[in-house]
Amino acid sequence: MKTIAVYHNKGGVGKTTLTVNLAASFSRKGYRVLLIDLDSQANSTYATGLIKFHDELQDDIKDNYVYHVIRERNAYFIADVVKRSKFTNPPFDVVPSHIDLMQHEKELIEIAPARTRLFSKLQRDADSYDIVIIDTPPSLNIYSQIALIAADYLLIPSDLKPFANEGLRNVQNFIAETNEFREQIGQGSLQVLGIVPSKIATAHRFVEFVLPRMEETVRGRYGFPVLKSRIFDRRDVSAAIERTLEVGELDIPDPQSIFDHKPGSQAAEEFEALTQEVMQLAGI
Repeated sequence: MKTIAVYHNKGGVGKTTLTVNLAASFSRKGYRVLLIDLDSQANSTYATGLIKFHDELQDDIKDNYVYHVIRERNAYFIADVVKRSKFTNPPFDVVPSHIDLMQHEKELIEIAPARTRLFSKLQRDADSYDIVIIDTPPSLNIYSQIALIAADYLLIPSDLKPFANEGLRNVQNFIAETNEFREQIGQGSLQVLGIVPSKIATAHRFVEFVLPRMEETVRGRYGFPVLKSRIFDRRDVSAAIERTLEVGELDIPDPQSIFDHKPGSQAAEEFEALTQEVMQLAGI
């Protein structure tokens, strides 16, 4: 089982889009995939089609989601919490998140073992999955730390703009602090696969002349490797996640992966290239 966290402490860099489509790509290749949503915004939970209720009284997630996995020692194991997502074919499993997760941060900070419970419960089910992908909050908080403790590898999506670049210093320090904790519990250091250029403008002159300089700046200034794969800001990707079905008078969310929505599109090819590069870097 290979576990990959997708993290940047700067929001708006295409993290969730990358996470869910990477999970879909692995699933379509025949791997047994688990996606874990550790962000209280629950964007990956929504993007994989698990939030279909229009009234909070119909909420079927709040009593059984990632918080319970972290909070409880001898209950709420992975198999007890997962939901099956039909975001792509074949489907894959998701440990969902919920907006209420933000209310539990202080509580979990005071429970020292909470930081390692996700890791421990994943090890318990290591034979059930080939690939685990963890979506994280854009924060330097306990949920991000839990993800980086549980993961073997880290991908850092970035639009390579100044604010995202400045945030990389925080990411460096956060990785270093997390690695200290990992060493204390007998884990090796987190392996950084690199920065994934994400939500990148498609203008020809920008791609040819400006983007390479931006990538080189990140390599030289922050010391992170930059993947060759690039995820461009294409309408097809957002349209796939924004899909709805009309049921009576309601529009029900019906998101799809880019591979199902527009197979053979430039966007699908870009995510396929990213998957291949991640497989090579992580030895999958």
